[in-house]
Parts: sequence; structure tokens; C-alpha cells
Amino acid sequence: MTVSSPERVAAVWVPDWPVLAAMTLAEVPADRPAAVHDGRRLTAVSAVARAQGVRRGMRRRHAQETCPEVVLLAADPGRDVRLLEPVVEAVEGVVAGVEVARPGLLLLPAAGAGRYHGSEEALAEQLVEAVARAGYEAQVGVADGVGAAVLAARAARLLPVGTAATFLAPLAIGELVHVATEEEVVARIPGLVDLLGRLGLRTLGDLARLPREDVLARFGELGVWAHRVASGRDDRPTAVRRPEEDVVVEEDLDPPVERLEATAFVARRLAEALHTRLVERGAGCGRLEIVARTEAGQDLVRAWRTDTALGGLSVGRITDRVRWQLEGWLGRGTTGRAPGSSLGLDPEPAGLVHLSLRAEEVVPVGAEQGRLWGDPSGADRRAQRALHRVQGLLGADAVLAAVVQGGRDLRDQVHLVPWGEDVPPARTTTAPWPGRLPPPAPATVLTEPADVDVRASDGARVGVSARLELSGEPATLTLDEPGGTVVRRGVLAWAGPWPVVQRWWVPGADRAAYLQVLTDDGAGLLLCLRDGRWRLEARYD
Repeated sequence: MTVSSPERVAAVWVPDWPVLAAMTLAEVPADRPAAVHDGRRLTAVSAVARAQGVRRGMRRRHAQETCPEVVLLAADPGRDVRLLEPVVEAVEGVVAGVEVARPGLLLLPAAGAGRYHGSEEALAEQLVEAVARAGYEAQVGVADGVGAAVLAARAARLLPVGTAATFLAPLAIGELVHVATEEEVVARIPGLVDLLGRLGLRTLGDLARLPREDVLARFGELGVWAHRVASGRDDRPTAVRRPEEDVVVEEDLDPPVERLEATAFVARRLAEALHTRLVERGAGCGRLEIVARTEAGQDLVRAWRTDTALGGLSVGRITDRVRWQLEGWLGRGTTGRAPGSSLGLDPEPAGLVHLSLRAEEVVPVGAEQGRLWGDPSGADRRAQRALHRVQGLLGADAVLAAVVQGGRDLRDQVHLVPWGEDVPPARTTTAPWPGRLPPPAPATVLTEPADVDVRASDGARVGVSARLELSGEPATLTLDEPGGTVVRRGVLAWAGPWPVVQRWWVPGADRAAYLQVLTDDGAGLLLCLRDGRWRLEARYD
């Protein structure tokens, strides 16, 4: 049996794209050291910052100690996609059918494009010049297969046909993280790399020499994907504009969408429709194509690559990509530069009147399992449609959902984000947060804390000393319920107190002490002593 050679793929890589996009929007000078952080660690670092010792993965405080002049900018995937649009348009001026793997990394088929431009070297020169006209520097790599092309771009190499495996063999096993396109997969790769390293596999060549069946049995689908990349057999085709349709959902937009706030509503609705059809077929997609038509009759097309074998796209991930892309099309005249003037685009594109999503490279992955007792009820669907409608009328920020974030105080741990959006928490939950209450968390946090009078068995009021000790053992408590009702309860057990002092170096810092009590009616209560007054903050189930 003959095995076909992998397709020739060209990868266009803009180094440090997240930090470059952030610097462009924040108007940070190019000669200033800058880095992007996720609230805890640096996720991207500029070349100037690297020259001064700042490295990706550093904590923010460590980075500031290393380089006090470094400008720290918050991570924003939506911003990275919006500002990438002029770069993608520039590359499409050289080769039709560009595919976005992730912000800052583009893929395109190189065989036909190389013949059209005379050679692969000429193609690479044209791509670098096109990105330079958009205002950025890029590196181009050409190789057999996607994984080899991505790593070749990072080394600015054009690999001859049949040499991908030789190029990949000496590379460190950790290079796999640069090939993945999904955040979920990127998060899983360090664990796989650590395991492979402990088993003595240090390079991609070490992994490629293992039998594929053994890799599948030991490491699962993620291991098989890594094995294909290491072997230079990551040969999924990159031709994006195909005549046949796979799974398509579309909608006419009336009235036309002209406001960025309305994109979240449209994106979520179509994403759910596409995901439902894929689940009904028990399939996942390897490529998501987004097509929009403007009032002026212009068709806007963009393709996003996904990791099919590793789970494809969820509703949230589809929504993010569609919303980011719509914001890139609608807001490309507001990015601080005028890409339309140099690329032949309308600086202010007309409103969108039609939107369609096409799932390409559909492969069986197994249907998703629903609820234990069946599918979501009609009431759930009606509620979701109502929320979508409110967002469409009033904007995405009109409907908020609560997510958990880091913090010590109960209310500090609640972060409100637009409903249906995957927004990272403002503060990480993995930090120690000294003074935070131990689990389990209370089931109900009161909007308005109620006053409580806590007394010892001798009738004396219970307080907390400077040594954080209770002045007496709680025996009874009197609670002012809503409506003026006064309830008196006996205390069967208690735990604490837990002191919480935030920003102690600031005058008037918040100082509190928490106390858990179990009353004689079986209720678990969380009390807080602040400014000399006990208050009921939350209830346990």
C-alpha cells in the first residue's frame, strides 16, 4: 500500500503577536519593553523586554523586579483577533484561502502558490513583504505537513520536500505546544511533555520512533496527535474554500448588524445552532468558516482551524471565534491605524445583512451526552432565547452571569461577565489567598447582611481580641430577620474565627473576622465581625 506524502503547507508567524496587538491598541512605543499577562503570569513578551531578562511565564512582580520599565498589558483574545484582520487581508492579497490557526499564526497551501509565484522562496518573500506593509514583521516556514510548517516558521526555514522528519527529530518535545491551536489542548500539553520526559523521551524524534499503536494505548488521542506531529505526518489539508458544503447554518440579519454590542447575540445564536447539528450527527469539525455579507453586497470570508482529533469546538469556543471575527470586520477602522487605505478595504464597512457558519472536515467523534434524565427542557430553551433577545436589544453587557474568581471576601470571589461569553476571571483562583474561608463555600450569600447579637452563656457579648481569640464561647444569637422579626437561637457548635485583613498598609483598611456557627434548628450560618458589629453574611445548606 502506498502512503501519500503530506501536503506542502506554508505558515506565516508574527512573533509575539499578543503583545504587539496590545502595544498597538495602547499606543505603547515600540522601543518600550512590554508584556501581556493573564492576571498572574506573563503570557507574551516583546523582544525589547526579553533583551532585558523578562521571560514568558514570569510572575508580574518578578517581571517588574527584573525590568522596572516594563509595561504590563492585560490579555485579551478578542483584541488579538480584531487587530489581526489587516494582517490576514494582506496575506490574502498574495495567496487566496488563508486559514487562521490562532492569532498571529496563519496557514495556507504552498504547492500551487509556490508554482504561481515562481518558487517557494519567492512566495515567502511576497508574504513577508505583505505583512510588512501592514506594519508588522513576520517569519514564513514551508514544509510537508502543518506541524512541521509551524515549527519551520519559528525557525524561518523553507524545508525541501521529504525532509520534515529530519528537521523535527532533534527538536525538544516541548515544541509541541507551538503547534496546537486550541487553548484546551495547549493546557494539556505540558502534562504530556512532563510524562514523556520522565519516560526518557526528550526529542520529537524519540517520540516518532515509537509504534503508533503503543502510543495510542499509553497516551490516548493526545499522544497520537503528538506522534503524528513528531513524525511529520500532520497532513490535514489547508485548502479552505471548497465547493462542497459540510454542515452549514445561516441567518439573514434584519435589521443589519452595525454595532459591536450586537455581535455577541448573533454569534451565540448561530454557534448553538451549528453545535446542535454537529452533535446530532455525532461529529466534530476541523475547520470553521465564517461568511458575512454586507449591505453593499461584499462577501467577507474567514476560516479558523481547530484540533478535530482532540475534541473540536464547543459552543463557547465557536461563539468566541465568530464574535471576534465580526468585531474585526465591523471595527477594523477603529484600531488606531487605517488598514483600509493601504489594503484596498473600506475603512468603515457597511452593516452585515447575512451571516453563515460552515463546519468543514466533519469527522465522527461521538455524540455528546446530555442530562442524566434527558435533553434540556423547553423552559430552558425558552429562557435562553429570552436572554439572547435581551442581549440583542440592549447589548451583551445587559445580561450578566456570575463566575468564580480569586479573593478573600465572599463577595470578592464573584465576578460578573456577559452571559454566554468565556471571559477569564480578573483574579486567579489558584493563588493562596491567605485568610480565605475554608471549604465548603456557603450556599446563599445575603445581598444585605443582617445584624446579629452573639452572646456567651453568662449573657456577655462575644467579641474578638487583638490575639484573634473569642472573648467567650457563643451560646445564643439573636437575629433580625426581614420584616422586623427577631429570632433567638441556641448555638450548638462553632468554628473560627478567621481574620481577614486586606490592604493593611492603607489607612482605614478592611479588617474583619468570620465565624461559622451551627444553631439548634440545624441551620449553618456564617457570621462576620466588622467595626465591632456581628452580621449574618451567608447561610450553609
